[in-house]
Amino acid sequence: MCVRRRNKKSGHAHRQIGVTWQTIKATPNRKISVQCERALCILSDHQPDNIMLFDLTDLRLFILIAELNSLTRSAERMNLSLAATSNRIKELETRFGTRLLYRESKGVQLTPAGQTLLHHAQLFMQQVEHLKSDMQQYNNGIKGYIRIFANTTAVTEFMPEILGKFLALYPQVNVALEERLNHDIMRGIQEGTADIGIVAGPVQGDGLEILNFSTDRLVLATALEHPLAGAGAIPFVETLEYEHVGLHEGSTLHHFLNKIVSENGQRLKLRIQVRSFEAMCRMIETNVGIGIVPLSAAQRHQQTMQLAIVELSDPWSVRERSMVFQDIDTLSPHARNLVDFISEQMAQPLVADDGKVSTIAEAVKKKNTREKKSA
Repeated sequence: MCVRRRNKKSGHAHRQIGVTWQTIKATPNRKISVQCERALCILSDHQPDNIMLFDLTDLRLFILIAELNSLTRSAERMNLSLAATSNRIKELETRFGTRLLYRESKGVQLTPAGQTLLHHAQLFMQQVEHLKSDMQQYNNGIKGYIRIFANTTAVTEFMPEILGKFLALYPQVNVALEERLNHDIMRGIQEGTADIGIVAGPVQGDGLEILNFSTDRLVLATALEHPLAGAGAIPFVETLEYEHVGLHEGSTLHHFLNKIVSENGQRLKLRIQVRSFEAMCRMIETNVGIGIVPLSAAQRHQQTMQLAIVELSDPWSVRERSMVFQDIDTLSPHARNLVDFISEQMAQPLVADDGKVSTIAEAVKKKNTREKKSA
């Protein structure tokens, strides 16, 4: 909603984008109110202090152009004409007094100034989405919203069951679960577009908190009549002479395996790619090819399919599962409850350094305590 009002001191007309100050200040959660006051712009038609004029459509359009690298496709997605889209970008460049896009034959690329605008535009739109979400709760009774970026295994294997139990306990909480690659998950947490990230394997997260909560073992699944069925632990490289069944291009596991084979100067013979581990196992059962899958998925589908499970001897086949967030102390109460719930549900026996049997959650708690004492 846009509201125009007259500034009594300067006499200039101002436009407020999103909601009026009265609406914000009436927000029961004062913390959200303050954040929104910082995020929402009061923009002047007359710009004595170089305050820039733009609206939410400009920001959404600019973010979309950065993602698609195309004015034409962005215009189509925003239901704008190409001329209107080009004019909006030109007006932004004029008002900021700098070039925002490099226009090339193959599309557009952001200039350094454009990268800066993109960063702030994403933060701004994040605040707008938080505002919409927090205000929506007063219409439909929802009191919390948690956004999670997770890898393929998490999305398809253990998170559905965990979230089913969690949402039954917290009926006034909504969750958005999105499948992303590891580096996109980490970037989403850093930029604040997700509250919790779930990754597998070693990750780099400067300034982020990383909580290991479980392990993820990758195994080879084959048809019962395949030559590798019944073999002992074998290295992944020995599977490369056979045709594989793989996940789709955007999956974390596909990206991870491609990286492994390319680092060794080899390639994966993909016979077919599918959208889920269930579809993979069905293809493997009919001997279309062999495939690398999480042990949990292989064991679950082995109950209804004729599959052989072969252990991989590569060290990378056992990966740590981790939750990632900016700061656990600044998570919403519902997000913190979910972090605790995931840790409890995924807790499993392990042998600690001192030889005592513990759980993942308990070991992490002890580890964090040791780190705080040593700091």
